[in-house]
Amino acid sequence: MSNLAKLEFVALDITGKNYLSWVLDAEMHLDANDLGDAIKEGNTASNQIKAKAMIFLRHHLHEALKVEYLTIKDPLVLWKNLKERFDHQKTVILPKTRYDWLHLRLQDFKSVSEYNSALFRITSQLKLCGENVSDADMLEKTFSTFHASNVVLQQQYRERGFTKYSELISCLLVAEQNNELLMKNHESRPTGSAPFPEANVATYNHNTRGRGRGRGQIRGRGRGRGNGHRRDHGRVPINNSSHQKWKNNGENERNKGGQNNRHVESSCLRCGGKGHWVTCFNVEEQPFHGDL
Repeated sequence: MSNLAKLEFVALDITGKNYLSWVLDAEMHLDANDLGDAIKEGNTASNQIKAKAMIFLRHHLHEALKVEYLTIKDPLVLWKNLKERFDHQKTVILPKTRYDWLHLRLQDFKSVSEYNSALFRITSQLKLCGENVSDADMLEKTFSTFHASNVVLQQQYRERGFTKYSELISCLLVAEQNNELLMKNHESRPTGSAPFPEANVATYNHNTRGRGRGRGQIRGRGRGRGNGHRRDHGRVPINNSSHQKWKNNGENERNKGGQNNRHVESSCLRCGGKGHWVTCFNVEEQPFHGDL
C-alpha cells in the first residue's frame, strides 16, 4: 500500500484492461518530466534520460509485468512490446462501447448528471479507440432520447439552437434543480392550505395548553374566575368590606342599646312614662312594661 501511494497514476494491470488509459497517463507524465523523447522512434535521448524514463515506466507496471520484462533496459523497446501485447484492447473495447452508445438514452437515468457522466465515459472510450464523437452527435443523442412525455420540451430546446453540448447540459441541470425545488415546495403542505400567522399560532398554542391541562388544577387562575362569574350572574356581588362594616355597625348598635337600657332612663313608647324600660327594639311589636 505504501508503494501505491507513490504512484503518479494507476499501474498497468497484468490483464491489460486499463492499457488505453495507462498509455495516455504515461505519455503525459513523461513529457512533463522532459522524458517524452525516450519513447519516440529514432530519438537521440541520452542514456541518463533513457534510464529515468525506464525507471518511471517500470514503477507503473504490475509486479508480474516487471518480472516478464526484467531484461529490457531501453524504454522505447518496452513501450513497443507493451503496445503489441495490449493494443488489441481497442478491438475488444470498441464493439462494447459502440453498443453502449447506441442504447444510451436520457430517459433511462434518474438525473441529468448521471446521464452526463455515462455519456462522457462512453465518448472517452470511443475516442481512445480512434472514433471521434462531435458536439453535434452528443446533442442529437440527447434530443432524440427525451422521454415521450417531454416532446414539447424537447422541441423547445431544439429551437434554441445549441451548438455545444456543454450549453445544453447546463440548461438541463438548472431546469432539473428548479423542478426539484418546485416539488419540495408543493409537497411541504396540501394545495390550498396556508400556514398560520405567528401571532395566531402562539395564541392557539396558549389556549390549547390552558384547555388541555388539568381541569380543576388551576382553579384560582382562569377557570375559577369564569365559574364564579357564571354562578353569580344576576346577583349583586358581595363586598366583603361593606358587609363587615354593616355587621360591625349592627353589633355596635346592639351593644349601645344594651348599655342605654342599663344606665339611661328612656320614656315608655306606649305611655310615655319613666321608671320602666322597653325590652323590644322593634316599634311594630308591643313593648313589655317592667318595673325597675
